[in-house]
Amino acid sequence: MRALARKGKSAAVRLYRGYNRRRLRNAPPPSTKQVRILLLHANGMGGTIRTVFNLASYLAREHDVEIVSVLKEAEEPFFPIDPRVRFRFLDDRLNPSPDPLRAVLSKMPSKLIPKEESAYHRFNLWTDLKLARYIRSLDTGVLIATRPGLNLAMAQLAPPSVITIGQEHVALRTQAQPMQELIKWRYRRLDALVTLTKADLRDYRETLPKKPKKLTRIPNAVPPMTGGVSKLDAKVAITVGRMTRIKGYHRLITAWEAVAAAHPDWKLRIFGAGPQEENLARQIVEAGLQDQVELPGPTPDVGAELEKASIYVLSSRHEGFPMTILEAMAKGLSIVSFNSPHGPKEMITNEVDGLLVKPRTNANLAASIIRVIEDEQLRRGLAARALETARTYDVDVIGQRWDALLAELLARRDGTYVRPQSPASAPPSAEAPADGAPAEALPSPGATPGSSAVTPQSS
Repeated sequence: MRALARKGKSAAVRLYRGYNRRRLRNAPPPSTKQVRILLLHANGMGGTIRTVFNLASYLAREHDVEIVSVLKEAEEPFFPIDPRVRFRFLDDRLNPSPDPLRAVLSKMPSKLIPKEESAYHRFNLWTDLKLARYIRSLDTGVLIATRPGLNLAMAQLAPPSVITIGQEHVALRTQAQPMQELIKWRYRRLDALVTLTKADLRDYRETLPKKPKKLTRIPNAVPPMTGGVSKLDAKVAITVGRMTRIKGYHRLITAWEAVAAAHPDWKLRIFGAGPQEENLARQIVEAGLQDQVELPGPTPDVGAELEKASIYVLSSRHEGFPMTILEAMAKGLSIVSFNSPHGPKEMITNEVDGLLVKPRTNANLAASIIRVIEDEQLRRGLAARALETARTYDVDVIGQRWDALLAELLARRDGTYVRPQSPASAPPSAEAPADGAPAEALPSPGATPGSSAVTPQSS
């Protein structure tokens, strides 16, 4: 029976590949005019959603951009979005269709998304059907997916005429082993894989036996925010994010007990919502910090809240590329962050534009916060240099790298791509990084922001 099943599977694979080849022969020419971005839930809250909206707004200047949300669980987007960007929802859970097939399939677990995907519980057989139908309906343009489960589905289902880009917002090493095994063998089918950090790019290079045509790093850009730069005169520390265990807010509240004892006139504001909200509220009461620690809930206007603070604290156990650090830098706050290698360590130069806390203990976190509170010269110096760092993540700077990536992928498809000369064979005046990647204008770790030190972009 097993042998028969294997033969049946092999035959199905051959039929599928043959069908794809026929579709490719009849498909329109490759194009980057249309860009679709796959999200889990576009109307939700979270750093990935905010950064995708930011990218979509930039690309909408020259492209027809559509955000394709697997789920619709809120009537309107939580974050503002460029009116040129269109939305499509595959599974409207606010107004579900009366389709009897939906009623049956929505009660059955997903077969398309791996069980180890962190959002597996949000998918079912109905979302599998809708997602597969949508991906298979495409015949040209660019499709960008934004989480591992969607990247894997796209790699498996996208017609060969569609340019596919996987974008990773979480570190490879934080994925469960079964997910890593699927990633190893399916990601090679992508046209490009984009990581946010150099550390993650290195991990993918070392892990993938066969790589996509393009493996590169493009960090997120600073999104537009309301208001101006912080005056640094408010006795307020702030942090923003989903209230989950990985964000480490319980550790931050514990650390704040020492901060409050030394400086009871300073307040900590934790903005966000999530499954840990009740536990954190209880912890605050039990620690007697009701007058020092506030949980105001989520805010759609992050910029306004950052402007009213002086210190930004990040206490996460793991981070990919925390947008809130960039936002806090752009608002001129002093940053205190645990030293996570896949994000903060690359974004912050210790003692220059922020403080990196290592070892990552509650006592060390409290000591670093107290140090910034008590040393005004340090606080203002860190904030001023953070502003310089934030400028290197301007949306136009980062957007141009997406423009270059799309142009290269199109050239690879239509046969006009020319691999740049290597430094050894190029004329002395030529400066072309490997594989055509533009020089990276972001400060390398250890370089003072604003200096001339740059690192070539990995490709």
